[in-house]
Amino acid sequence: MNVNNTLEFNSILETLAEYALSQRAKEKLLSLKPFLSERECKSKMQETTEARKMLEGIGTPPLAAMKELDKILDLTVKGSMLTPEQFTGICDFISSCKRMKKYLKKAEAFKTEIAFYGQSLSSLDVLFEEIERCIRNEAVDDNASPALRDIRRKIENTKAAVNLKLDAILHSKKEWFTDGYVTIRNGRFVLPVKKGYKNQLSGTVVDTSSSGGTYFIEPTAVRKLQEELAILRIDEENEIRKILYTLTVLVDEHMNELKINKDCMETLDFIFAKAKLSVKMKAIPVSMTTERKIVIKQGKHPLLRQAQCVPLDFELGGDVRDEVINGVVITGPNTGGKTVALKTIGLLSLMAQSGLHVPVSQGSIFCMHNSIFCDIGDGQSISENLSTFSSHIKNIVAILKGISSESLVLLDELGSGTDPAEGMGLAIAILAELIQRGCLFVATTHYPEIKDFAKNTKGLMNARMEFDRENLQPLYRLQIGEAGESCALFIAQRLGFPGHMLKRAQREAYRSRSSELSDRNTILFDEDKTKMDADTVSYSKIQKEVPKEKSPSRSESFNIGDCVTVYPQKLLGIIYKKANEKGELGVQMKDKKQLINHKRIKLFIPASELYPEDYDFSIIFDTVENRKARHQLEKGHDVVIEYDED
Repeated sequence: MNVNNTLEFNSILETLAEYALSQRAKEKLLSLKPFLSERECKSKMQETTEARKMLEGIGTPPLAAMKELDKILDLTVKGSMLTPEQFTGICDFISSCKRMKKYLKKAEAFKTEIAFYGQSLSSLDVLFEEIERCIRNEAVDDNASPALRDIRRKIENTKAAVNLKLDAILHSKKEWFTDGYVTIRNGRFVLPVKKGYKNQLSGTVVDTSSSGGTYFIEPTAVRKLQEELAILRIDEENEIRKILYTLTVLVDEHMNELKINKDCMETLDFIFAKAKLSVKMKAIPVSMTTERKIVIKQGKHPLLRQAQCVPLDFELGGDVRDEVINGVVITGPNTGGKTVALKTIGLLSLMAQSGLHVPVSQGSIFCMHNSIFCDIGDGQSISENLSTFSSHIKNIVAILKGISSESLVLLDELGSGTDPAEGMGLAIAILAELIQRGCLFVATTHYPEIKDFAKNTKGLMNARMEFDRENLQPLYRLQIGEAGESCALFIAQRLGFPGHMLKRAQREAYRSRSSELSDRNTILFDEDKTKMDADTVSYSKIQKEVPKEKSPSRSESFNIGDCVTVYPQKLLGIIYKKANEKGELGVQMKDKKQLINHKRIKLFIPASELYPEDYDFSIIFDTVENRKARHQLEKGHDVVIEYDED
């Protein structure tokens, strides 16, 4: 998966490139990538900071687009003669360098290292003044050389003499001509003669009109002057070429200074583009560290509309609430902002490590990563015959092959796209492997079992996207340390979903989860083929230590109807009988009732959150025959009710 595309870092680079004027700076910005050297990363961040300080202090720098400058310099090196337009381009570039030199001189007051680029910029006064003297309005000026000045004066005098004679002919024989003025055809001065009079005027036919009614004739009286004019124009062209070649040689003599100036201007263009982006995004410089720690304060996704963007507060690695946390599991409702939070963390990390300012508040810290991996989006591919689940697994396998303790991993909807029970198992196995590898990671999920896994696993922490239960709207705020809910049943209740159907939905949701899990066959993993074996997700290895409670008080804390997890199988069940004197509780798992010691049981969801106060538990625990018998008994009939013996 292309991380730059997935996290939309390429979109940031495209926006960044729009702030550059030169093509080379645009190309460098589009190919910008995270630095692996902490020193280099901090240096690039600092130059962005200095450039922004200069932008805000003395205004926009006088940079140049430098269009076709590379081509012009290449032609010069090859010995080709430059054109007047190309010399004008060189002059414009030198003018920009002069203005930039003055700008950087002012910037020295800010004591920035960028200001010293001005010392590398050459004024190129000799070259500039010579081009200015010889070239005017993208043409060679008359005063470029004495010879050219004389030739052009003779040309004008000869043209005047030709026009004088032709005007005399026009006015003496007006009826011969279709128009009363001299025209030029094929570089020669001619008269427009009517077809009927073409033999009356002595001269050479140079051209005819498209209709054939007009003949353009060069009178014999001006032929000698025309020939003199043609020779003068050849002389003019030769003198112009001589001047242009002389200027080209002068450019070549200053080639080294021109290239240094060009490199400096492109570098400054590159740096100031980053500063302009910083201003636009209201971004700031952040602290970079090689310690495995990320602290985001009031972070905003730079591609979202800032007025509607809810700031993100996030912390990972280092000491989070007096514990080293390497992974965070984000839960919450659909469209609640989980994926946006995931992308924001990844995108801001890429920006910071690339020397860019980041839209966060003061106190934010980003660490250096040797690589960032992500699996975000469904990734379906018709051409490669990949389903959503297959695509996720393919990406994750590639991620596990490439990660190290210095990696950042971002996983969206972990374990989705397949059977919920198996997807949950895979998700826990993946999280356990990431913890073992020591990398930093963030994952989003809907599985409630994963919330419990995160809560009880060292180095892993829950987080949730907040939801406004009153207005049924996501708040897009991330809260670290608490697990979220999908809120589907709650939303359905608030929207008027029928009560009896909602109760059935509650029962089926939690009973089906228990049934599915208990109905699974044990999966045996080949330890020689995979590191993620069954022990990877064993709670016994990674569960936090909790203070032991006295058996009687703990066993008595369970109530009928509580949804519990039974260990070591990790199956879900429902309490149907209170604890006996041995501390054994009655648990129903997939329509089978058992007495299980309270030490093997952990509360998953209390009955108070699953059922109303007056709920009839016989619907769950009694057989259909017993319920019918009880109904008959209430009507006064003699019946026998059979109870399970546990």
